Amino acid sequence: MICAASLVSASDGKSLFDTNCAKCHGTDGKGATKMGMKAGAKDLTDAKVQAELTDAKISTSIKEGIKEGDKTKMKAFPDLSADDIQALVGYVKSLKK
Repeated sequence: MICAASLVSASDGKSLFDTNCAKCHGTDGKGATKMGMKAGAKDLTDAKVQAELTDAKISTSIKEGIKEGDKTKMKAFPDLSADDIQALVGYVKSLKK
């Protein structure tokens, strides 16, 4: 039963990613979209990038966005539930190649 719940979360994570993140990060997570390249989106499939991404860092980035000085690098998604954020964190971690 736990495995089935994990599969649902992974599926939800992909759906949430496709809806909220793919515009910049691409459906493959590489960040090679027009908006992603302009914003400097990280390649979420890169092992070095993934090594820097703790669950807490991903979660905070989703909830609060990412700013560099006064420039917004990634918008916040404050309307996502804690479960949605957890599903996204799991999905982002699964993109590691």
